Amino acid sequence: MFRIAPATVFVSLFLATMAVAESDPVVVELFTSQGCSSCPPADELMHDLAQRDDVIGLALHVDYWDYIGWEDEFADPDHTVRQRAYARLGGRSMIYTPQMIINGQQDVVGAKTYELEELIAAHLKAAPEAEVVAVRTGKDVTVDVTPVELPEGELYDVRVVQYSPMLHASIRRGELAGHELDYANVVESWQVVGQWDGVTPQQFSAALSSDLPAVVLVQKVGHGPIVAATKVK
Repeated sequence: MFRIAPATVFVSLFLATMAVAESDPVVVELFTSQGCSSCPPADELMHDLAQRDDVIGLALHVDYWDYIGWEDEFADPDHTVRQRAYARLGGRSMIYTPQMIINGQQDVVGAKTYELEELIAAHLKAAPEAEVVAVRTGKDVTVDVTPVELPEGELYDVRVVQYSPMLHASIRRGELAGHELDYANVVESWQVVGQWDGVTPQQFSAALSSDLPAVVLVQKVGHGPIVAATKVK
């Protein structure tokens, strides 16, 4: 298994972040690929993020590295579409791996731990804009959203995401040929269960596609900012 020792700065900043008052977890989306030789350090960082209560870490494997000799078995073309949408909104002309998107707003190149931790801490300190609670009964999920301080006239997608906590890959070709890698919080399914006006408290329901764990993201329509997020209980 490919492992990299966590940086000392990550440990110290992690402890500092834990002292922040409890709030919605911060969503960190990692766009990665098994065909990308620069990705393992960021993939390793996702292992640490997956253990935190104040972060929702999601690994979205993309397909645009498949042409160099190894097709990422966890890749989904929809993940590439999502990354391109973020790039357009951020005024970026290209997409790349590894890239982390924080709460649908800022991006971090690679595994820049210090920069990532600063952004996480800033989002944890920010005033809440909405509240979301999700309760699971079997494969059914009930989601309640409530506004706190949101602008009028906006629409928000209520997204339910399921992920595998850990998957293993034996990579035989491409830039990482010969590596045995473990990937944390690999996104398996993604569904929009409804749209919310951001004004009236509302309840949504969803049927999950599997027994995998799930999270709920409340995100401005068009891949805008994530205004609330929760792990499904």
